[in-house]
Amino acid sequence: MKKVFLLFLALSTGISAALAQVQVQHLVIENLSNPIGLDVTNPRFSWQLSSPKRNVLQTAYEIRVANDIKTISKGDVWNSGKIISDQSVLVPYNGAALGSGKKYYWQVRVWDNTGKASAWSAPAYWQMGLLKPADWKASWIVPGFEEDSLRASPLFRKEFSNNKKIRSAVAYITAHGLYEAQINGKRVGDAYLTPGWTSYNKRLQYQAYDVTDQLKAGNNAIGVTLGNGWYRSDLAWGKEKNNRYGKDIALLFQLDITFTDGTTQSIVSDESWKSATGAIRYSEVYHGETIDARQEKKGWAMAGYDDAAWSPAKRAEFSKDVLLATYNEPVKKHETFKPVRIFKTPAGEQVIDFGQNLVGWVVLKAKGKEGDRITVSHAEVLDKAGNFYTENLRVAKAQDIYILKGNEEETFEPHFTWHGFRFIKVEGYPGELIPENFTAVALYSDMRPAGSFTSSNNLINQLQRNIEWGLKGNFLDVPTDCPQRDERLGWTGDAQVFFRTATFLQDCNNFFNKWLKDLSADQFASGSIPHVIPNVMGNGGGSAGWGDVATIIPWSMYITYGDKRVLEEQFSSMKAWVDYMTSQSTNDLWNKGNHYGDWLFYSVNNDRDGRSAITDKYFIAQCFYAHSTQLLINAARILGKTEEATKYTALLNRIKDAFLKEYTTLNGATTSNTQTSYVLALHFDMLPESMRQQAADRLVKNIKQYNNHLSTGFLGTPYLCHVLSRFGYTDVAYTLLLQESYPSWLYPVKMGATTIWERWDGIRPDSTFQTATMNSFNHYAYGAIGDWMYRVMAGLDTDEEAVGYKKIRVQPKIGGGFTQAAATYTTRYGKLSSAWKIENERLLFDVTIPANTTATIYIPLKGSDEVLENGNPLSAAKEIEVVGKEKEYYVVKVGSGVYRFSANWK
Repeated sequence: MKKVFLLFLALSTGISAALAQVQVQHLVIENLSNPIGLDVTNPRFSWQLSSPKRNVLQTAYEIRVANDIKTISKGDVWNSGKIISDQSVLVPYNGAALGSGKKYYWQVRVWDNTGKASAWSAPAYWQMGLLKPADWKASWIVPGFEEDSLRASPLFRKEFSNNKKIRSAVAYITAHGLYEAQINGKRVGDAYLTPGWTSYNKRLQYQAYDVTDQLKAGNNAIGVTLGNGWYRSDLAWGKEKNNRYGKDIALLFQLDITFTDGTTQSIVSDESWKSATGAIRYSEVYHGETIDARQEKKGWAMAGYDDAAWSPAKRAEFSKDVLLATYNEPVKKHETFKPVRIFKTPAGEQVIDFGQNLVGWVVLKAKGKEGDRITVSHAEVLDKAGNFYTENLRVAKAQDIYILKGNEEETFEPHFTWHGFRFIKVEGYPGELIPENFTAVALYSDMRPAGSFTSSNNLINQLQRNIEWGLKGNFLDVPTDCPQRDERLGWTGDAQVFFRTATFLQDCNNFFNKWLKDLSADQFASGSIPHVIPNVMGNGGGSAGWGDVATIIPWSMYITYGDKRVLEEQFSSMKAWVDYMTSQSTNDLWNKGNHYGDWLFYSVNNDRDGRSAITDKYFIAQCFYAHSTQLLINAARILGKTEEATKYTALLNRIKDAFLKEYTTLNGATTSNTQTSYVLALHFDMLPESMRQQAADRLVKNIKQYNNHLSTGFLGTPYLCHVLSRFGYTDVAYTLLLQESYPSWLYPVKMGATTIWERWDGIRPDSTFQTATMNSFNHYAYGAIGDWMYRVMAGLDTDEEAVGYKKIRVQPKIGGGFTQAAATYTTRYGKLSSAWKIENERLLFDVTIPANTTATIYIPLKGSDEVLENGNPLSAAKEIEVVGKEKEYYVVKVGSGVYRFSANWK
């Protein structure tokens, strides 16, 4: 019995030691988990450390890469050897050249700060894409028939035979337009609206899919459906709205098969393919889709289908030089919603309420007679009388039409369109509308969730949900302004003001990396930035706060993700934008051009006493001119570009001097004397130190003149609360956050909003609407307050001296009568969290710091300076370095781990 016990003790001790040892997990390459179709020739590896111990740091790592998982222990493609480094994020591959279409496996192990080595991680893999145009054996093909006036979606099909055992099969697909592919009747992948939206004539992404399991011995069939999509749908405005990128609709398809005997075969798009039309008779981005089930070609994507009546496809000579692998996560289906209410409006309309303003479409089931026609219209809100309201969609029809083949239950959903809606109006439905037959499906880019936030205030919690759904609805392959009306464009100003908030909610690194490449591609030769990216609005551009996206997002990406490569890739674009502003300036004042200004600021009709908060557009331009120049200087210093740093530092000094002379009074007031003017002047450090506090005091005085309401628009709002907190007015920031009457963040919440509105008063207090031509109820810009909630209220932030959360700052600012706030954020190193609670006159403050990072924690004090950690005096915690008291905080430095601080709160 004693031997058994000793054996058990030995095993238990071994298991405990193994659990205590640092582990390596969450392996990604170029921020993607096991990607297929990567064309980055020097990809970067990232991993996370996991350990129950505190103060865990990496001191060295070793990476090994192999062609085959069986030989991974040899690292026969590349072995880094033991590298003395604490870097665990974006470590570059440094081996032999990677092969087109090749699959690679990799592992990593690390050494911690006690000198112990981890076990090797579980293997991960990636597969390269087609690295050069010559790797494409496929030809572009177009339909072999003449299109009808509605431009019905074409079908392409190809049969082929296979009699060998398959080791692997990868399909590479792209299109002019959108595509959905099938192999042997089964959908290829779970992505939608592929190949996504880029500046097509310069950059066209393709997708790669592992379809090994979809092939079979004998005869196989490929079927691909195309839709117009962004490529040739109505986009933006003007006489020539159609065919923005071309009149053609085309397919490029290549299936590369590797057999177990080492031989290969490629099935490629060419003139041997057949083409026809099917059930999708009409499909447009703004207007919706018409599906006639009577026209369905049953079994058309299966082997053995009779396609004798189909037209041979035609080969087309389109460029392959613009092809590139997919950088960002594709659009996928996510949450589903069932009706919360089915009712008849006062106007007699049959309407379904899904309870959430979302972006996607409705899947419906119906059983009726052949030829029955069901029309589904989409809307965000009901009007004052409770009727279905679509005037704010402008010319967008946002309407799906389904025609039944009859005599059986049929299921319908769109393929190549989407809608922004909470309500649908259903016409022509055969039978009673019941919840079981209608499901709303949310579509958005499949980014990993990053952060969460909750508080003791239910209205603020709903505001947080509205911010989240504003992102989901507008991050549909590009960051759009709104998802419902005839717009849905990648507005640059909206994207830059919301960027930091977005990065907290979702892992946006790849999403914005891809979009920034389109920004560079579409940037005008002058350096001016188009208003929207991809640019479908012609020559318009160069607006302050919109064009500055070229500097603000790259620098913010570097701060957030520690990704230096984005600065390298975007530096020329950043520089060109600053040089453009310089070219538009006289005596260092940017006082030319058309600007949107502080878009949708607070204004009053029949404004006789000057209550409208109008900020001089050239004042705003000068502030952003300085800010972009500062960010360019920052990037130049990081990249070691000393000449540029020196040159633009001198320019920045001149810009600020010119600002002071032109836009400030001798007493320190701004010439516009608005909230936005003080916010921008302070946030961008336009004023010398001696003038800043008085400017902050003037800002607060202005807020009080508006009865504790904000009056800022798109450009002032994101920084408003940050400036107040920076200059000692956190109490005023909380007052604005909690303001419930118009204009405020909570006014739409009180009015029943489930997303962020474009206007502060999209629905007025009397339930009438703002101007219908510009009144979106899903427009994320004002959701930028989330950044203040996460970084100031909850206190989670990165230290700019060690970006990307390698060094962390946790400093919550408590106020506003809140008794609790908590936020979590998944950094590149792992979970970071801050949760404070006021309970029984005690502050409980829980903090989690991920492994391989360090943090400075500011513990809020009120009254007594005594702080406990896990119920013990701080002096008893050997892992904590006490810095001491700093104003209303007790400051400590820590390594990784879970900490619980407590203090009196009386």
